[in-house]
Amino acid sequence: MPKRVKELHTDITQRLEGIVESPRREAELLLMGYMGCDQLYFITHQEDLLDENDPKLLEWIDKRSRNVPLEYLTNRVSFYSREFYIDEGALIPRPETEHLIDEVLGRVDSGAVLTVAEVGVGSGIISIMLALHLPNARFIAVDISERAIAVARRNIEAFGLSGRIELRRGDMLTCVSEKIDLLVSNPPYIAEDAPLESNLSYEPQNALFGGKIGDEMIRVLLDEVYVRRIPLFVCEMGYDQRDKVQGYLNSFAVQSLEFYKDLASFDRGFVLRTPYE
Repeated sequence: MPKRVKELHTDITQRLEGIVESPRREAELLLMGYMGCDQLYFITHQEDLLDENDPKLLEWIDKRSRNVPLEYLTNRVSFYSREFYIDEGALIPRPETEHLIDEVLGRVDSGAVLTVAEVGVGSGIISIMLALHLPNARFIAVDISERAIAVARRNIEAFGLSGRIELRRGDMLTCVSEKIDLLVSNPPYIAEDAPLESNLSYEPQNALFGGKIGDEMIRVLLDEVYVRRIPLFVCEMGYDQRDKVQGYLNSFAVQSLEFYKDLASFDRGFVLRTPYE
């Protein structure tokens, strides 16, 4: 049965009440995704008629009411002012990770010729954004998940970067033998017994949980930095892991260790320089 966009907006808003934080905005985004339009079109076409019984629309409303992330329904996610493809095979990029990009670009010359390795490529957003800003850099992007690599490959091809970002499937850096100038990572860093919001249950768990304590993978990467004599390592971490990272590095030679915060003023990552220039 046909129904006006504005009426459907109200109906979906009511359906999402008490489930999502901003039900009216979520209903708007859901309809924009369903209609394939931007906000201006949505606002100016409130009187348009849509089939309220369309199976796709009903499925989206049902899934969102069960807290399935909207990004997995629309297969679209915004990061660093760009739009990327996303599905259940990869973790949904968070705005906090944009700080990692900023930290790298603030320390690396835009014309530098270097080899960059990323561990845990996920959707590919980190390597892609860095490649767009560092045109002379070569990237080796690694993930243990074939599904994540498929998502990353789709995004890399969409940005025309297949010739500069090489995808490899492997655990940590086991599949990388080249000399690495810069290592970047947004590894899993949540403790395995930490309670999660219900929407996170739909995201790949191996991209969330970092081990019993949570920082185990960060420690492995720190070991790799020194074994492989990597000059620069930029890594995202949990808000409560600063002391653990500092403590672990007490036995290593450190040129500099800087921590950066997110917009909520929580510790969100660190930049490690080693003596191995």
